[in-house]
Amino acid sequence: MSRVEPSKIWWSADELAASKLPTLPGTRQGVNLLAAAWRLQAGCAERKAGRGGGWQYHWSVLPLEARKALLARTEVAADAKPERGAAWAAFDGLPQKTKDEATRRLTIIQQVEELVSIGTTQVAAVDAIAAQTTKASPRSIYNWFKMIEGVADEDRLAYLAPRHRLVQRKATSSTETRPFMEFLTSLYLRLEAPTFKDCYRDALRVAKSKGWTTVHERTAIRRIEKDVPRVTTVFAREGLKGLMRCFPAQIRDRSGLHALEAVNADCHKIDVFVEWPDGTINRPQIIAFQDLYSNKMLSWRVDHDPNKVMVMAAFGELIENWGIPRRCLFDNGREFANKWMTGGAEHRFRFKIVDNEPLGVLPLLGIQVTFATPAHGQAKPIERGFRDFASSIAKDVRFAGAYVGNKPTAKPENYGDRAIPAEKFLQVLAERVAEHNARDGRLSATALGRSFDQTFEESYATAPIQKASEEQRRLWMMGQHTGKLHKHNGELKFQGNHYHSDWMSEHPSRQVVARFDPEDLHSGVHIYGTEGDYLGFAECRQKVGFFDLSGAQRTAKRASRIKKAEKALAKAHAPISPTDLGDALDETAAPALARPAAKVVSPMFGKQPAKLQRPPRKIDVTQNPAVEAAREAMILNMPARTAPKDAPIGATPGDRFRRVQEILERSEAGKPIGEEEAKWVNGYRQSSEYKGQLVMFKTHGASGIR
Repeated sequence: MSRVEPSKIWWSADELAASKLPTLPGTRQGVNLLAAAWRLQAGCAERKAGRGGGWQYHWSVLPLEARKALLARTEVAADAKPERGAAWAAFDGLPQKTKDEATRRLTIIQQVEELVSIGTTQVAAVDAIAAQTTKASPRSIYNWFKMIEGVADEDRLAYLAPRHRLVQRKATSSTETRPFMEFLTSLYLRLEAPTFKDCYRDALRVAKSKGWTTVHERTAIRRIEKDVPRVTTVFAREGLKGLMRCFPAQIRDRSGLHALEAVNADCHKIDVFVEWPDGTINRPQIIAFQDLYSNKMLSWRVDHDPNKVMVMAAFGELIENWGIPRRCLFDNGREFANKWMTGGAEHRFRFKIVDNEPLGVLPLLGIQVTFATPAHGQAKPIERGFRDFASSIAKDVRFAGAYVGNKPTAKPENYGDRAIPAEKFLQVLAERVAEHNARDGRLSATALGRSFDQTFEESYATAPIQKASEEQRRLWMMGQHTGKLHKHNGELKFQGNHYHSDWMSEHPSRQVVARFDPEDLHSGVHIYGTEGDYLGFAECRQKVGFFDLSGAQRTAKRASRIKKAEKALAKAHAPISPTDLGDALDETAAPALARPAAKVVSPMFGKQPAKLQRPPRKIDVTQNPAVEAAREAMILNMPARTAPKDAPIGATPGDRFRRVQEILERSEAGKPIGEEEAKWVNGYRQSSEYKGQLVMFKTHGASGIR
């Protein structure tokens, strides 16, 4: 069998850009972005021989649409057949309607062969089957036999598919319409996300002044949808957030963890004005540590702004009260990726990493650190808890007048009426965090109707928990400072204070790590070697500097790569900058029309302006017969919903829907929910019956539920 191939097998990036094949970028830079993956496929890319060098690529690595167009441009002998693998690959890409036609042809051929096998001549068999079958003349059947000449029986189906599916419609000359399409595409692929009609109208105006060949509006949008990948269009018009919606979020199953095996932490600005003891009024920041298995908030601290001192204090409370976790999930904010906490940890991507950097608290305790994407809620489950805080804490009635809204456009009318004293704020905050943990009816995969407290306590009682020793407490209770002892007497200077003990005289000029209480620098420091070995204690001999350090001073390698590539592709598909687009529109702007002057002025003599009519009274839609008839028709025309298996309560869809609403209300109110109820609700809410009832409820209210 002959193999169907285009006349040109190997293509350079420049040749592919100029070929104007569908789904390929029109610039060399855009092609090179796609070609990075082609070079990884064996035998599909090679260096060009001779002067200049560069890469060239085999036509088989091109996208399917581009290969089809390339084959359509190549004149192939009428009796040529593709090889077996290529035939099945092409068959697999055909729509089901075309595959069904190939199956019909194969059935007719088998019927003809069956008649021939019992002694009938082929001519008589073909005529007999053609007479019994519609859309199959004898000439067509003979053509189908020719299509499978020399083909194995098991491969006939692939060769019987209608060949017209590979024929591409001849497009308008790209040279003629290219300037217009580039201008139109550049207008359309912008973050302002203009409508296509507006872009097309502006492009027509510029094309008229420059003499460009244009295409019809519907043709233009089809070309853009065909030539520009959907993901690139979304990225160019919606930015990184739109791009991330094109890819599914990672699904994390936490049921395999146990209590305190892993924690995550983040900071959150609470939307309440608080007055601090020094008279400062601002919105406080809370840093909290949450157990990943149960979602319980284990420890927290509040300050003006997030900083490493409050992170260390909250982390110390976590270890003191509960134990040492095995893993910590942070974002890359400075307050978490500081050297006190994560010094020496891999992939920190914050601050300068040096070879002799002292180990932070987490590496010294053997805690594995994972850094999540900042400002990306899907990467940190604690963001869901902070959403509850934004409602239950910030809008507490005791904070009335101090709530500021969650954005500048959502300020309440009593904005700035008062500020809550810090002591009162901390009291209410502690109460609300405890209530958050103790609320029943949680529907997470691990809680199943229980509270976060109950979920945590059940697992904590049987989990292997590591407690901190007295030596380890010195790590998380203190900050750290890297310094060098005096070259003669071994003294250490820090924040203007002088620290020394007799044993330090034996270690002049040694590089050390001093660990201290950030809230009391005058209480002395513990001296460690850079490898973490404990050397001894040094008292403060000369108290000069600050005694309180705080008084002296946040989508993954894959997301970064996607963002960079899509940004380059968007630029390749929209080569004209917004500035140039605007200049072109300015050049074609119509001159301002002169304002017409009134020729006849009719004065009013004694006439009074007509009275404004009272706007018509609103009509209750529930009493409108037309609306009622439409609602009844919608209910009657809804497809029958099958009840989910093992539905515990409710003989009708309406009963089951109302049961779900009642359970959800109990969950919001913090009332107990049984484990079986929680499992049923989570499953039933995914059913088509529930979704249909929800649409009726939102459209017609409770009267739409039957």
